[in-house]
Amino acid sequence: MQLTVLGCSAGIGGARRTTSLLLDDDILIDAGSGVGDLGLEEMARVDHVFLTHAHLDHSGFLPLLADAAAFMRKRPLLVHALDETIAALKAHMFNGVLWPDYTVKPSIDKPYVRFVEVIHGVQVQLGKRRITPLPVCHSVPAAGYCMDSGMASFAFSADTTYCEAFWDALNEIENLRYLMVEVTLRNADTSMASGHMSAGLLAKGLDRLKRNVELYITHLEPGKEELVMDEVLSACGSFSPVRMQQGQRFVF
Repeated sequence: MQLTVLGCSAGIGGARRTTSLLLDDDILIDAGSGVGDLGLEEMARVDHVFLTHAHLDHSGFLPLLADAAAFMRKRPLLVHALDETIAALKAHMFNGVLWPDYTVKPSIDKPYVRFVEVIHGVQVQLGKRRITPLPVCHSVPAAGYCMDSGMASFAFSADTTYCEAFWDALNEIENLRYLMVEVTLRNADTSMASGHMSAGLLAKGLDRLKRNVELYITHLEPGKEELVMDEVLSACGSFSPVRMQQGQRFVF
């Protein structure tokens, strides 16, 4: 499996792109603004989108993706998400007001988008690839994802604050190699209600982790990236954390 980071910022501005990961050439994990850098032919090859949650920095380019390459598709775009995320997108995005309801258009039999519910801990298998939603704690219902090639796994926390269930789930992944964790806020700016991680909360989670991993930090607050990363290095330096970069690729 090959994973390409299309976007890994908590916001926009300049070259920043919000969260989207391309798995091989046919699966997206989230549909933030990073999707917009794909060409039409690349968009048309995407058959599956796994959404972590409904917030626009993770889902905002989904309707544009479904529309842009629709004439090149032979089948609907399958959007995998929690039931609560699907309900939010139906109510507030594909509602005929903000965007056409592509779950029934151009026809009920051949829509541009079909939603597929995922459940925490229940694996989705696409060929030899296994994708498992992981429990996390955000301000809205959300899921992280573990992507397993059989040889190794890449886990992504999505947006979450400290969540014991997430770290316990990681400990169950025997072939875990890469861990991509959001750390959005500085320690002084963090509250559990925000649903985001800080360096201090990350250190608390890593104390619970029993796996050796390559640790990558994502979703840093725009304009405060260096400040947040300095706190991460201070609190979690034994794990040699690396700031995730747009365009970075992993093969596993």
